[in-house]
Amino acid sequence: MPNTLSTFLKLHKVPLVLALLMLIFYYTFAYHLDRTDFIKLITLFAALFFLCFKLIQFEKWNFKFLLATGILFRLVFLFAEPNLSQDFYRFIWDGELVSNFINPYVELPEILIEQSNLVIANAHELYNGMGTLSAKHYSNYPPLNQILFGLATVFGGKTILGNIIVIRGIVILADIGIFYFGRKLLKQLNLSPHLIFWYFLNPLIIIELTGNLHFEGVMLFFFIWGLYLIGSNKWKLAGIVYGISISIKLIPLLFLPLFLKHLGWKKSILFYMVVGITCLLTFIPFYTPEFITNYSKTVGLWFSNFEFNAGLYNVIKQIAITFDSKPWELIKTYGKITQITTIIIVLSYTFFKSNFKLSDLINSMLWILTLYYFIAPTVHPWYLVFLVMLSILTPYRYALLWSAVVILSYFAYSNTSYTENLWVLVIEYVLVYGFLLYEILTRSGKKVLFRKNLASNYEISD
Repeated sequence: MPNTLSTFLKLHKVPLVLALLMLIFYYTFAYHLDRTDFIKLITLFAALFFLCFKLIQFEKWNFKFLLATGILFRLVFLFAEPNLSQDFYRFIWDGELVSNFINPYVELPEILIEQSNLVIANAHELYNGMGTLSAKHYSNYPPLNQILFGLATVFGGKTILGNIIVIRGIVILADIGIFYFGRKLLKQLNLSPHLIFWYFLNPLIIIELTGNLHFEGVMLFFFIWGLYLIGSNKWKLAGIVYGISISIKLIPLLFLPLFLKHLGWKKSILFYMVVGITCLLTFIPFYTPEFITNYSKTVGLWFSNFEFNAGLYNVIKQIAITFDSKPWELIKTYGKITQITTIIIVLSYTFFKSNFKLSDLINSMLWILTLYYFIAPTVHPWYLVFLVMLSILTPYRYALLWSAVVILSYFAYSNTSYTENLWVLVIEYVLVYGFLLYEILTRSGKKVLFRKNLASNYEISD
């Protein structure tokens, strides 16, 4: 046994040093970072991304080592309070409502907080933590997400830290599930299974999911599981799993029309029925006459009221301002146009793209989500989690670059007014657009070369 350990240490000396450095940096990130310290934030993140690249480069075929390392990185955050996002306060608030059988879709925090007999544990700390913007709106988190919040408050006790630990446990388990089904899906697509580590060890994934407790990873677990089942021709079971993913986060709704070609009309209609029934069953416990109005109004805010880290929208906004347009009127109009544009994009990829093969289906999903984020007025860093996973299932890698530079958007938190620096955003988007254009041109060149070689070989054989 000592000889085996000694041999392992000799063979993996450099990767072990890299992993140790990353552990130290993640610990610093989790417990000794204030989001207003932008220089420290981007320095730590850049170092983690570089070390992640080197670690995968050295050990990409050592699955057990990298899996254990990825889990260890996540466990560093176990007792840390999220420091880049305050959304977790609303998660716990909604969880307290659900566990006390109060509907989060019909009760406003700013009204509830005035009640003298409020049953929510740590109510005032949660209310102050979520902020006035969240407090004046109904919850926008889908039903199954709410149930998970509720479970966290039941098993996490009456302390905020206890709730955080339970939520973090759910998120970590989901990431391990993504690793498991992600590898299987990569094999189905005849891609190298080591690519899953570009998700599992990606600093953005670890920090935004395990660190900041966003549930994109939980949704993604069911989504990837569903794709794997579809690839295994178990589309009925896939419909249930896919419906669960929608009931955690709504984004997978965008891709439903794509299954028309992939499954064929008959199977796709049955698939939609299974997905719809699954979603309906999760919504029923929360249904009231006010539910649809309140929920749709809250979800609509993301199109017509909020803006953060936007690409195209910021360009249009700056042009409009020069013509004396009012920003608060512009975003409402732009939000309506964005919704229509998104529908056109989805329908275009549904009817004008070949989605018969699983690889083609995932490729269409990647482009739909990419174009949606390019035109969206709000692109929080954790939104890219989905894009990163889709990208490693395709030949494109621009999403990995975006996951590295999106941290620049946190510059807004370095000042008390939360004002974005447009030049910082220009750097982010120029790098992403530039690399994307490079990948498109390179792949187009390879296709042309392949066709020429094929034609040449055909002539020779003739």
